[in-house]
Amino acid sequence: MIQLAIDYANPGTPGTSVAQTDHQTAAALAAIEATRIWVDKAVIGLNLCPFAKAVQTRQQIRYAVSGARHAEELLDDMANELRLLADTDPALLDTTILIHPYVLTDFLDYNDFLETGDDLVTELGFEGELQIASFHPDYQFADTAANDVANYTNRSPYPILHLLREASLEKAIEAYPDVSDIYRRNIETMQRLGHSGWSQLGLKSHPDKK
Repeated sequence: MIQLAIDYANPGTPGTSVAQTDHQTAAALAAIEATRIWVDKAVIGLNLCPFAKAVQTRQQIRYAVSGARHAEELLDDMANELRLLADTDPALLDTTILIHPYVLTDFLDYNDFLETGDDLVTELGFEGELQIASFHPDYQFADTAANDVANYTNRSPYPILHLLREASLEKAIEAYPDVSDIYRRNIETMQRLGHSGWSQLGLKSHPDKK
């Protein structure tokens, strides 16, 4: 069940907040705040994604926190968020960041789950319309060491399933030259920054597993 969701375009819409207790509300708000800071300082601040600034500025990002403790529960939340994204005007809601602090905190489990998530997109009929981008506190690219600074391009404060519209991606890519260089440039950015530079950003680096 979604503990808390903030749709910055329509903060008063029904179902925006369904938190069960003050403690849950505070924890969910902290997760959203940490994630927003990461988007501002890392994703946008380091220009890791040249497409992120526009949707953040236009407040077209929905931040949703799942209280799921099991993968099956997370799938249910993900299905609901996919349907909501597909049914909402892109001018109001362009993308959803689904934060899940209590499940798939192990990166290998998370990585295995991504295929299940892709299957869900297909099952719901959204293949070619929506897709998932992956971010995790312990993200590790294949053939890299766990402490390789290049992994930090995809290291978020909490495990995240980023739900994206393919049409929006295609539009952004058309307007951006040399999109194929983004991955290489991001690695170069992280190598220049180094572990010490990343630490100086002051970002939360591990999920709350309580």
